Amino acid sequence: MDNTFGDNRSAYILLALCRTPAISSSALAKKLQVSERTVSNDVKQLEAELRDCATIRNDQGRYVLHVFDAARFQAVRARLLAEESGFNSLGGRMDYVFGRLARSQAPVLTDELAYEMNMGRSTLVSDLKRLRAALEPYGLSIQGRTSQGLTLQGREQDIRQYILERCYDSLYRDRPLDEDLIELVREAFAASPIGYSTQQRFERSLTVMLDRSLTDHPIGELSPAFYRLTIRPEFETVHALMERIGDSLHTDIPVEEQLFVLLPVIGMRTPSDAEEMRSIQLDPAMGPLQDKIFRQIRLEMELRIHAPDLREEFLYHLMFMLNRLRFRVQLKSPIVTEMREKYPLAWRMASIAARVVREDCGLEVTEDEHSYLASYFSVFLEEQGGGGAPFRAAVVCGTGRVTARLAAAQLRRVLDSSSELILLSREKVAPELLDGFDLIFTTVELPCRTERPVIHIREVFNEQELRHKIEKARYWDQVDVPMLDNNWFVMVGLLDESRFFVLDDVDTYDRALERMASSLIAQGQADPKFLSRLRAREAIGSTVFDDQVAIPHTVQCAGDKLVLAVGVCPRPVRQGEREVRTIFLMGLPRDAGQDALLVRVYEEIISIIKDKRLLDEIARADSFPALLRALYRQA
Repeated sequence: MDNTFGDNRSAYILLALCRTPAISSSALAKKLQVSERTVSNDVKQLEAELRDCATIRNDQGRYVLHVFDAARFQAVRARLLAEESGFNSLGGRMDYVFGRLARSQAPVLTDELAYEMNMGRSTLVSDLKRLRAALEPYGLSIQGRTSQGLTLQGREQDIRQYILERCYDSLYRDRPLDEDLIELVREAFAASPIGYSTQQRFERSLTVMLDRSLTDHPIGELSPAFYRLTIRPEFETVHALMERIGDSLHTDIPVEEQLFVLLPVIGMRTPSDAEEMRSIQLDPAMGPLQDKIFRQIRLEMELRIHAPDLREEFLYHLMFMLNRLRFRVQLKSPIVTEMREKYPLAWRMASIAARVVREDCGLEVTEDEHSYLASYFSVFLEEQGGGGAPFRAAVVCGTGRVTARLAAAQLRRVLDSSSELILLSREKVAPELLDGFDLIFTTVELPCRTERPVIHIREVFNEQELRHKIEKARYWDQVDVPMLDNNWFVMVGLLDESRFFVLDDVDTYDRALERMASSLIAQGQADPKFLSRLRAREAIGSTVFDDQVAIPHTVQCAGDKLVLAVGVCPRPVRQGEREVRTIFLMGLPRDAGQDALLVRVYEEIISIIKDKRLLDEIARADSFPALLRALYRQA
């Protein structure tokens, strides 16, 4: 990404902190194309600007904005953003130069530009270098010599795309669409399922189209794919609107210009109202594409996707997404970093979907679209995984009912609102009574044993630590060594000495799998055909990830629980072109495709892959206790 924030990075950092609850230093450094130390210095400078109205805290490597004087904060924010506009910033200067070149019918002299902008020639030459770099991804260029005049070269379609994505506000801030035309737009879409944000983007495209086409910058002939859009019902609405606007302006609007303003409509977000969504004609090709995506996810990860209502919505999302990719309609996602960091499994599933789209449709899914795909997969996982299912819980207290009520009041802030809490006195507790609960909270020692998970609490407790223990209790019946500690990793409950392998005597990935699988088979933790199924699965497609990690998996028929084994290779072994140091081998029960525990284990493994320090610590473990020490992370 080209850094156009230049000498006012503080404005971008402030906007980023206003848009998202927390953002990491590394994410800011990547966006601004500077080092994390530079970001740290910029944040300190920004804090000095905000000292009377807000503060920026570093919370575990992520910056969080806290505002304590809203009125003064808005004033500082407005001032910083004003400095980012105009000739005080690199971005403002680049926008001005681009606008002059885009609107000019003749070459523009560098000295003339420098005079208009009241700046030195050397600064302008430096800005032109940055502008050329920003234009390159759009297929645009600035041609000519500074002494003879500069011209903007490239397709009109690409010029308009650059305007809409990079400098619309700067170029059209003082040239809004006429109110009578805005009223025509609102009338045309009054009964349409397009939302407010789509209508706004349509108005921006209409503004650019009218400005460019009426000043002798027509878009010209388009590719055949554009003309096929004329059979879409949405084009009829736009065509009728363009005729009314043409009558108002006493001009004919060519079909190519009509197709240009149609793009925000055919690339809109999926309507939130189900009836409005179903009123839109769905491309029948989306059904087979969705099926292929879900089959590939099942093949590679053994995860089955259900949720029929959401599947229907996903079909529309695919259609609009493909339209956006095909016709280069940019839809920015404000949560790219959050989705990648907080939902690593959904992000991985989105990567598989993006690969299917690339192979089937020849379209490269952008990072923003990847984020929206991950959002759908995170909802799929949440709705079918049962991770948020309510508990029927008992609260046992031996120091009076008011103490029990105090504990219950705190627990209701932690548990799902539909969870059932029953207050029990210690005197009434019996094994057969406790067996009817999913979870038992107690402030005292229980007078009897129970097979149900028990969490000891104080009358006033740490809610975050308790949430961790509750989350682990959800998998109580599915792990071999259930333990309600504050370790984040549920997978620890699936491991024991027999499922950890130091593979210092193997020289190939297949030999590593053979060693691990044969041991599990010999111990009765996997059935005799487990290894052959593993090899057959690997023949279909490699389960080796980047970062020298492999997650081989297949069904095991020796039991009804998920079997997890970890193998580490002191000397990396090869699998094709890749090396493998760490192997997370999974034997799945037959119905694991909709198992919340499988989802959780995948999330934990992918989080490990992202943590280079932790991954290296696991790969260097030379004993099971060393592995357990590595796999300890608090909430």
